[in-house]
Amino acid sequence: MRYRKLGLTELNVSLLGFGASPLGDVFFRTNPEEGTQAVHHAIDEGVNLFDVSPYYGLTLAEERLGSALVGKRDSVILATKCGRYGDHIFDFSPRGVTSGLEGSLRRLRTDYVDLLQVHDIEFGDTEQVINETLPALRQLQKQGKARYIGITGYSLKTLLRVAAELPVDAMLSYCRYNLLVTDMDVALVPFARQHEIGLINASPLHMGMLTENGAPEWHPAEPAVHAASRRVEAICKAKGVSLPELAIRFCLAHPYVSSTLVGMATQRQVDENLRALNAVDDDELIAEIQAVIVPDQNAVWPSGREENYG
Repeated sequence: MRYRKLGLTELNVSLLGFGASPLGDVFFRTNPEEGTQAVHHAIDEGVNLFDVSPYYGLTLAEERLGSALVGKRDSVILATKCGRYGDHIFDFSPRGVTSGLEGSLRRLRTDYVDLLQVHDIEFGDTEQVINETLPALRQLQKQGKARYIGITGYSLKTLLRVAAELPVDAMLSYCRYNLLVTDMDVALVPFARQHEIGLINASPLHMGMLTENGAPEWHPAEPAVHAASRRVEAICKAKGVSLPELAIRFCLAHPYVSSTLVGMATQRQVDENLRALNAVDDDELIAEIQAVIVPDQNAVWPSGREENYG
């Protein structure tokens, strides 16, 4: 395993991070015992960043991760989120994020998290996030309940605006850097570099799209993007290359991102994702893929409040 420092924090995170949302049966029903084994196996293999949220499985992912980490809390860097608690349930108020963290700590069976992040900020009022939510997180940090704080979201515009107004320790972006989309590099990465903000990249498989089974029915991308992903799959199949492994490897090779989060719930998934760490970069194949997804490359979808799209 290789590690990188997360911005200016003291956290040295594994290049491959454990996305714990599948533990909450977000994509499919999982076996809790198998999920616990996956967590333990990942730790044994050097994975130390575990990212979760009360939103995933409506607290189920936190419950299961907390149970799996009993006796192993000191071996991991634990990140959770606050502000989003359901598909349409948001509370970015100081009281809401404070009580939200208290619930997360109980479920995770710990008295602090290493990274507390405001979840999907594009769904909130940006001024409230800047003037109320993040100051409340800094208070929780002073109380020792969170070592560092950050923001997450799909909207790059909103991440940039908030981080420019109020310093954060880390930012988590999802579905904005992978084989189909690389626009995270346009402004977010340069900003993070300039201000030495830790950057976490999530959804290297574009929320299941870059897999042999394809995207789930609820995936918000336009039909043209689904078609582009099938063209990518056809190229990989013809060359005998694992599409998920290639997609994860592409993200792991990013020069600035500290950790790439991949959803896992079984030991097999852990091993499959670990193989991407040692895979050989294939620049020729990547170039071929990027050529066939034009003009659908960097296609995005609306998310959150209309004023926060982007």
